[in-house]
Amino acid sequence: MARILIVDDEKNIRRTFEIFLSKEGHEVFLAEDVGSAIDIYKESDLDLIITDIIMPKSTGIDLLADVKSNKPDIPVIIMTWEPTVETAREAVKSDATDYLIKPVAKDALLKTVRNALDKKVLLDQKKQLEKENLEYRENLEILVQKRTAEYQKAINGTIQTIAKILEKKDPYTAGHEHRVAILSLAIAKKMNLDEEKQKQIYFAGYLHDIGKLLVPSEILSKPGKLTKGEFGVIKEHVSNGYELTNEIELPWSISEIILQHHERLDGSGYPNELQGDEIKLEARILAVSDVIEAMTAHRPYRSGLGIDIALDEIKSNAGKLYDKEISKIAVKLFEIDKFDFADVKKSIFI
Repeated sequence: MARILIVDDEKNIRRTFEIFLSKEGHEVFLAEDVGSAIDIYKESDLDLIITDIIMPKSTGIDLLADVKSNKPDIPVIIMTWEPTVETAREAVKSDATDYLIKPVAKDALLKTVRNALDKKVLLDQKKQLEKENLEYRENLEILVQKRTAEYQKAINGTIQTIAKILEKKDPYTAGHEHRVAILSLAIAKKMNLDEEKQKQIYFAGYLHDIGKLLVPSEILSKPGKLTKGEFGVIKEHVSNGYELTNEIELPWSISEIILQHHERLDGSGYPNELQGDEIKLEARILAVSDVIEAMTAHRPYRSGLGIDIALDEIKSNAGKLYDKEISKIAVKLFEIDKFDFADVKKSIFI
């Protein structure tokens, strides 16, 4: 299992975490301050660090900065007694994987640890993919056919892993990425876009919410209404998604699509308040699919609203918020062609 370092100046917390995590099969290291923690992580091959923020001499944020400078692949979970949006924002901006609010319940600890370790698997796979891409380029003439098939398989596996990790972090949106991808693909086909463009739109749909990996779990799965500050953190998922996908070498350009999928024709969207044709066609397709799926699905703060209400939203705002032609095609898919998310099982691309 994983090798995990617990950093806290309170002995009882260190010991309690050690008991919980050891019973899960993990190897646990303990440190009472940042200095000791630095010595341990530099000498040990760790998979995860969990650290308190407020400690003598140096803080958990200082430790996080040191880790990211020396061993950036080690995920770090921040703990705090201050359950504020500002704390969450500071943790995210400092590249913390997640954060926990003290006192930490056993279930919350284990769930957050599982999520963090899943993310590490994703990053390790990303590195492996990049390594394979380099080998592919260096041996192109010899390996072109074989490596192309392996490359596509690796991409599919990585994308599926991302979707699974998103679902584990936010179970209320389980299957959301797949359904948005399928509906976007169906719209693209109705528009007679070429196959490469269809693949681009499909995979953008599959990855459009990857930025939510950097949104604290406490905010992402909050059952009540979000505060203005919390919604601001949520909105950052599009720029986070752009940065993550922009660093992954893919055969399609999807970063801009992900960045723009919450833009609206009248400029009321985010993050850049783009208008009309300033928004990429692919992002306009994704926007319609995302709204329809989100409104029909259950969320922690409400039940699914049903397809009729979702289509009414698209009809009433076609040409204002959503592309008129795309909206018309999407409505026709459901009302005439009887498209149904429940019938969607498998894609031709994954």
